[in-house]
This record gives sequence, C-alpha cells and structure tokens, in this order.
Amino acid sequence: MATCPICRRLPADAKYKPFCSKRCADVDLQRWFAGSYAVPGPADDAPSRDDEEG
Repeated sequence: MATCPICRRLPADAKYKPFCSKRCADVDLQRWFAGSYAVPGPADDAPSRDDEEG
C-alpha cells in the first residue's frame, strides 16, 4: 500500500487517493498554485529562428 505523498501516512480514504485526507490534498493543490512544483521544459539557451532573422 502506498503512503500519502504529503504526510507519509497510509491512505485512509479512497476518496482522496493518493492522499490520506482532504487537508493533504489541499496542501498539494496549494503547492501547485504557489509554483512549488514545476514541469521541466526545454532549455532556452538556443536562439529561435525569429532571433536569427532580425
């Protein structure tokens, strides 16, 4: 059985899966809103075609 990714307790309620409670689900949502989590994207080091034409 997997543990809650926020508090590391065993999930107690399938309603909030993978979290153990509404509180932990809300903590995770707030972290997304605050920008604590980020999906990596491509590096912006290379110039784009628009930059080369100007």
